[in-house]
Amino acid sequence: MPRSSSRSRPYLMSVSLTALLLLAACGRTPQELPGAATEPAAAVRQLAMHLRNNDLAGYARAAVPPAQYVALETAWAQGHSRWPLSDLPLDEKLPALLAALSEKNAEQQLRRAFKAQLEGQAASVRQAAHSLELFGVQYITHQGDYSPAQRAHYVQLVAALSGWAQAAPLSDPTLAQSAITTLTTAARATGLDSVQAFQQAGMTASLQRLGPFAAALKQVLASYGLRLDDSIDQLRTGLVTQQGEQATVRVQYPLAGTELDLQVMLVRRDGHWYPAQTLAEVDALLAAAQAAEQARVQEAAAAAPSVPETAAQDGGDNAGTAAKP
Repeated sequence: MPRSSSRSRPYLMSVSLTALLLLAACGRTPQELPGAATEPAAAVRQLAMHLRNNDLAGYARAAVPPAQYVALETAWAQGHSRWPLSDLPLDEKLPALLAALSEKNAEQQLRRAFKAQLEGQAASVRQAAHSLELFGVQYITHQGDYSPAQRAHYVQLVAALSGWAQAAPLSDPTLAQSAITTLTTAARATGLDSVQAFQQAGMTASLQRLGPFAAALKQVLASYGLRLDDSIDQLRTGLVTQQGEQATVRVQYPLAGTELDLQVMLVRRDGHWYPAQTLAEVDALLAAAQAAEQARVQEAAAAAPSVPETAAQDGGDNAGTAAKP
């Protein structure tokens, strides 16, 4: 074999050095956004870390002022609120979903459903994911009660999740078997298999019970290549503007190979920063809950049997007569 010439050595060294630099750049931690150390930016990161730790009750406590949290617990107990679960897509289906996963023969039913609908249907799954992306983007762009910033973020989110779903092995029977076992076990452990179970547990206890289920769900998604904890670990926040009690925070995070970028409005109450949209929604929810509870009390009072005034007077007179010697 001919020996390499001395002329080629500098070139090879240059190529090797360039490759090493590129590898180092790929592994380098992204720089912090401007204003990352400010209180509003830190407040957003703290909310994200509660989700990273599957601490749903901690997330709820950090998302609203203490007085609102107490009021939300009361509204939950009275049946007027399911916040923060009401912020989830299809939140009204959550009790039914947990009930289905908790059934005694849930594993067998889910395996049969997977075999009939998904197993070996990789091409159909990819097409369905693509169609859902088109529909989702169209809906978000032209319908729904979203702010411009929300629309921009949700379009990015739908596109990223669709790209993941089209590439993920969703029709793999081995992964499905593991996912079914993980989710059914976690669902049964919650003990939340009905609307009444959520009601009786209360807000804080329900969120605490759902924490391990959230961890199990993230574990299943990670097995299909969607690593949500990695996304949170790489989330960056920075301050865009701050004027008095209001601030705008920029948030960047990777999801399924796509870098998402959004802005979040925050409001300061009692010295702490909270998402402005969350506060507005919770204020409206609590006002509606208070009105509903007042109406319920008034209706119950109106339905109660009334004592005739004359009977009450006669009873009083008789009592007075009986008391005389």
